Amino acid sequence: MTQFDFKYREALREIMNHGLRERNERTGHETVALPGLTIAIDEGFPLLTLRKIPIKLFVAEQIWFLTGSNRPDPFLTKFTHIWDDFTEADGTIAAAYGYRWRHHFGRDQIGDLVRLLQNEPGSRHGVVMAWDPADDGLGTGTKKKNVPCPFTFTVTIIANKLHLHSIIRSNDMMLGAPHDAAGFGLLQHLLAAKLGYQVGTYTHSISNAHIYDIHYDQAWELIDRENDHKEVFLECQPDYFDRGEKGDESLVDEIVEKINSQYHPLGPIKGLKIVL
Repeated sequence: MTQFDFKYREALREIMNHGLRERNERTGHETVALPGLTIAIDEGFPLLTLRKIPIKLFVAEQIWFLTGSNRPDPFLTKFTHIWDDFTEADGTIAAAYGYRWRHHFGRDQIGDLVRLLQNEPGSRHGVVMAWDPADDGLGTGTKKKNVPCPFTFTVTIIANKLHLHSIIRSNDMMLGAPHDAAGFGLLQHLLAAKLGYQVGTYTHSISNAHIYDIHYDQAWELIDRENDHKEVFLECQPDYFDRGEKGDESLVDEIVEKINSQYHPLGPIKGLKIVL
């Protein structure tokens, strides 16, 4: 079992055994939840093998983020339609992560992050925000179809390794968390290759880690699973980051092929339906 598999499975066990149950006003579903849950790995790629994760989906999404676009069409829709439910009438996504990172606050946070760490690798100012306090949350923001869940991440270089810490306000542990961890793990690998550092610790911190009532049985099924899957390692080339910024479609297939060659997950868990 990989390090990520073990820690993710134990997080589910902790939630199911010790989480707090309550009904959510927005969705109408009961959840069992824990506050302040963190999963950190320092070995391998954060890709769940206890059930199959759609690899092309998170790879294409992360490349799309790097382009800075707030329109899933034409690039992202060639690979996945997971953002269709969040697309506004004008074809844009109000809280598109990549757009928020690269344009929304009047600066290119990703470009600035790269330049900062190139010039000052010991800096502790490598913070990138997706949450707009002027317009998101607190019950007073502009009505939009979604607001960022992974709302900020930090990047630090310690002991010649690039470490990424993603902070998520709310995570559906059965569907959202494995997808988000793999996506931000990919971003960490792309940045490390771009800047010429080894990949360090990936940390995934969740303010509200929850499992929906319609997923309780599936959570126990996953908790009972075991395997002997070896760690997945992703070797990124230094030009992957630049190709991603340009929306190079061939890069998606190249990364997917590298991961697929090592990925031998257990079978799917049936009945995992997303709650919007």
